Amino acid sequence: MSDEKVSALSNAEKQRRYRERQKGSGKKELRGYLTPEALQCYQEIAEKTQWNDSTLLSNAIRLMYAAHKLGQIGILNSWLNEHKR
Repeated sequence: MSDEKVSALSNAEKQRRYRERQKGSGKKELRGYLTPEALQCYQEIAEKTQWNDSTLLSNAIRLMYAAHKLGQIGILNSWLNEHKR
């Protein structure tokens, strides 16, 4: 064994390594700010599904894409506006 000290990784270094692993697995980080209405929807969905932020965002994007491909964006947007969501 050697007498060298192994220094603990800083929090920033741990975060950097985590982000690199995520990128390596083909994932992309997205950021944004939620409106109060969107935050209320987010909280309700998170409570009901027990999904973490990453899963919730991924599924939301996929569902939005499916609605787009099926021509349902207008209907969904109208519903959101009518229900003040």
